[in-house]
Amino acid sequence: MNTPVSITPPAAVGFEAARASEEIDRLPVLVIFPHNQCNCRCAMCDIWRIRRAQEITPQDLARQQASLRALGVRWVVFTGGEPQMNRQWYELAQMLRETGIRVTLLTAGLLLEAEAERVVSAIDDLIVSLDGPPAVHDRIRRVAGAFEKTALGIAAVHRFRREMPIRARCTVQKANHQALRESVDAAKRIGLLSISFLAADLASTAFNRPAGWSEERRNRIALTAPEVEALAAEVERLISQRPGELRSGFVVESREKLRRIVAHFRAHLAQVAPRAPRCNAPWVSAVVDAGGDVRPCFFHRVLGNIHEHPLVEVLNSPPALQFRRELDVAHNPICRQCVCSLYIPRGEDAQRSA
Repeated sequence: MNTPVSITPPAAVGFEAARASEEIDRLPVLVIFPHNQCNCRCAMCDIWRIRRAQEITPQDLARQQASLRALGVRWVVFTGGEPQMNRQWYELAQMLRETGIRVTLLTAGLLLEAEAERVVSAIDDLIVSLDGPPAVHDRIRRVAGAFEKTALGIAAVHRFRREMPIRARCTVQKANHQALRESVDAAKRIGLLSISFLAADLASTAFNRPAGWSEERRNRIALTAPEVEALAAEVERLISQRPGELRSGFVVESREKLRRIVAHFRAHLAQVAPRAPRCNAPWVSAVVDAGGDVRPCFFHRVLGNIHEHPLVEVLNSPPALQFRRELDVAHNPICRQCVCSLYIPRGEDAQRSA
């Protein structure tokens, strides 16, 4: 299921300013993979190929409570894999919320209907994957009836809590590059609060592809030159024909950020130079996978493991300090290929800039 997601810190989180040094004493955002497997077979992700299950347990989380307090974690995002495949995800969410941490569930939505009541009692808000109108979404997810299952899950959640914030995330790629406006319409039809678009990751070793993709595999997701032009036209139609949806925030991205998706695919074809987004994720967030590995973001190298050291020690270990000291986001080759970023200004006005 997983692709990276641009996340906007809710105003209620109330982030404090981060220190200017490389040492981390405030970590506003923590991304956790409760489970490493998935119940979708998405074309743009290889997580579904994982055969050995791993997951975060309540005992694992309990051992990190002192670190979460020391780091001042205010917001946790459950992603994966499919978080709801962890049979104890509910207990994990409850543990976090009992300490005042906001919990967001990023899900494919296939299990929402069956667990709707538990979701509304343990989760603050939801992000569901929506990769197009029904036929397109099902084709990308490679699960028959996936769109309908997700829609039924959303309706079930809203029956228990009408005001539950549920947003969509759409990963733009070959199979849906001409369906952005249809995706907006589909999100509206099933009662979603907004939809966010980001480009498919084409170059990293994340999401269970440690050796990267072969050119043949990458070409199933990447756009050809004519397809890039078709995407550019679709983006401009979205901007010109749906200005109210951009102004209202139903389409989360600004005009500039929508056009940046086109630039990402142009860079892959060497039509333009790749450009890193504005990002300070390694200083304000961390990613903990289901096996306990800690990364500064989805794409950079492992810094340590929570089964060996507390999270606060991993993030302030000599390798982690050196990584942040040497990281030049604007020129780093991994950052320049990034499709997603987190930016939290070091002041009162905390917001994401992707």
